[in-house]
Amino acid sequence: MATIKTEDALEYHSQGRPGKIEVIPTKPHSSQRDLSLAYSPGVAEPCLKIAEHKDDVYKYTIKGNLVAVISNGTAVLGLGNIGPEAAKPVMEGKGILFKIFADIDVFDIEIDATDPELFIQTVKAIAPTFGGINLEDIKSPECFEIEKRLKEELDIPLMHDDQHGTAIISAAALINALEIAGKRIDEVKIVINGAGASAISCAHLYIAVGAKRENIMMFDSKGLIDKDRKDLSEEKIYFITDKKAKDLADGMKGADVFVGLSKGNVVQPEMLMGMKEKPIVFALANPTPEISYPEAVAARKDVIMATGRSDYPNQVNNVLGFPFIFRGALDVRANKINEAMKMAAVYAIANLAKEPVPESVNLVYGSRNLSFGPEYIIPKPIDPRLISTVPPAVAKAAIESGVAQRNIEDWEVYKQELIKRLGLDNDLLKSITAKAKQNPKRVVFAEADHYKILKAAQQVKDEGIAKPILLGDKKKINKLIEEYNLDLEDVPIVDPRSQEEEARRHAFGDVLYQKRKRKGYTLFEARKIMRERNFFGAMMVETGVADAMISGITRKYADPIKAALETIGVAPDVRRVAGMYILLSKQGPFFFADTTMNIDPSAEDLADITAITANSIKQFNITPRIALLSYSNFGSVKGEIPDKVAKAVSILHEKYPGMIVDGDIQANFALNNDLLKEQFPFSELANKSVNTLIFPNLVSGNIAYKIMQEMGGLEAIGPILLGMKKPVHILQLGCSVREIVNMVTIAVVDAQARNK
Repeated sequence: MATIKTEDALEYHSQGRPGKIEVIPTKPHSSQRDLSLAYSPGVAEPCLKIAEHKDDVYKYTIKGNLVAVISNGTAVLGLGNIGPEAAKPVMEGKGILFKIFADIDVFDIEIDATDPELFIQTVKAIAPTFGGINLEDIKSPECFEIEKRLKEELDIPLMHDDQHGTAIISAAALINALEIAGKRIDEVKIVINGAGASAISCAHLYIAVGAKRENIMMFDSKGLIDKDRKDLSEEKIYFITDKKAKDLADGMKGADVFVGLSKGNVVQPEMLMGMKEKPIVFALANPTPEISYPEAVAARKDVIMATGRSDYPNQVNNVLGFPFIFRGALDVRANKINEAMKMAAVYAIANLAKEPVPESVNLVYGSRNLSFGPEYIIPKPIDPRLISTVPPAVAKAAIESGVAQRNIEDWEVYKQELIKRLGLDNDLLKSITAKAKQNPKRVVFAEADHYKILKAAQQVKDEGIAKPILLGDKKKINKLIEEYNLDLEDVPIVDPRSQEEEARRHAFGDVLYQKRKRKGYTLFEARKIMRERNFFGAMMVETGVADAMISGITRKYADPIKAALETIGVAPDVRRVAGMYILLSKQGPFFFADTTMNIDPSAEDLADITAITANSIKQFNITPRIALLSYSNFGSVKGEIPDKVAKAVSILHEKYPGMIVDGDIQANFALNNDLLKEQFPFSELANKSVNTLIFPNLVSGNIAYKIMQEMGGLEAIGPILLGMKKPVHILQLGCSVREIVNMVTIAVVDAQARNK
């Protein structure tokens, strides 16, 4: 797990608009008529309908897709009772997870009430606003009474995720781990360290899936919960055992399963030695597990291990559960989340791990054979099948158990609707970041005497995305590192102008001379130009000293391009390089090319640009669906641009018969498939969602991406340089640290693909 620095976290939450969420209108609101419909007098009509039939609130308002994330701040993460205001960043974060994983809208609500009765009455009073309620970070034992009462007294789905989220995911993992170990759940001895809300809920759910209460030993901070204890809450009394153990180490002797929901480093490797064969160890304390994954597997080669961490196999992560459970509950208007629905989620998650893993998930985790076994007992959080697997199971259980107020007639249609909610490719940045971390590459930063570059270098180093190499004046770079309190002590700094680099500078110059001696370079000039960081950095990549280069934040785009082309050159069979931007939207990523390189490409050039763009997109495990744009549709207007675009498409159809591509076509038809099917049903792109736009010249491409970036509010990644023999990527002047990190991530994935 990457180390998160205080200043980075504070900057993330405060930069731009403070906080992490905003309210966005979903209806037109630009005219006086729109406003009259949205508010008075038009709003009276849905109000009257709802007054007559209360359920119409789901038809005319957001209620059916709105969840409240509610806390009083008494048990926030591992921070304890820090109050409702301090809990708000966490609740906003939970809202983001609901939205990005299940397209559920969230209002976070922080209540200043530690008295359970006042908390309950407050939640009841505001409940008509919401379709569901997610309770969060409420301390034990009050959380048990609060959830119990609210479930009884409200008619919308409600769940305390701290109790049930970990229980659901870990129960799915336990079922699969026991199957792999060849053990029966009703026979195994289970030791649970921790007796808070999550631990108690886990124990109850383990019993629900078949474990025997008499086989469970639960430890709290004072030791084993046994019949000699007099200080137990009602929830703990249920788990009193007749067994004896002087401490946790003693209790783990002969155990089949250990579940840690306590604090880090309380389990020593020797404590695993006393467990039975094929022990199952869930060390779920976060961020430091009860025992680390490396220690556990070193102590017991036969261990089946899970943690709460993303950097080891089998991450027990609540995000596998709560977004999808609420999605299913909301879609059938369930009046509660009952045991049947939780059990349905458990088995849906468990069974999904046994299905063949999508190639997109394998690619992200650097594997070709991720499959059900000791290192894969639960799905990965980025698995795109979760949205179409867990909600239908939960919804079906709600219908069958009689708590649903809406039926689903066609389950296949429902699954397709769920997939459409998020888009198939919407996790691109998350996926490529995870992929980069699997095999980080050496990236040269050619302008390391700039604060943003150093900040980005630290971030990619801390997150395990890349291994930075800094080029520039060592004194200046070290001064910036000290001034901004950056942690780059172990990152190499190379000064191409220094005396100590003279030998390498000459060697690099000799290589360049051999490449360019018939193109105007003398040996003296080739060696001299290696004092220039872009040439030196590019030669580091060319000679294998580094895997990729990033430059351009302080230079005109043409300067580092010239160095890269003269030093590294283009890939075989590539006639000219091109520039591509990725624009991230709610509908998924869009790829724009050429946006930076070719002023007025010919038809043959456009075909080549399209081909190298398509190959680049395939690296992200996305199928390119390509429209070549013009101001006409399939010859509707004659002119130089439509003619060359049509010719380019003809070339592409002949050379790449499997490519999904068509044109010439106007942008609105390319992006609106209903319009395209209506007017031009013969098109190769009919019934396809276009994700790649090829522009007829640099003017149109450059203007288009900048308009979309600024006015459309889309996040842009680029420009990605296409067609080079080795990875070199040029930054925009004045780009942000985040944009630099994104480009480094792309460069690493690019280098990984080339190494294969």
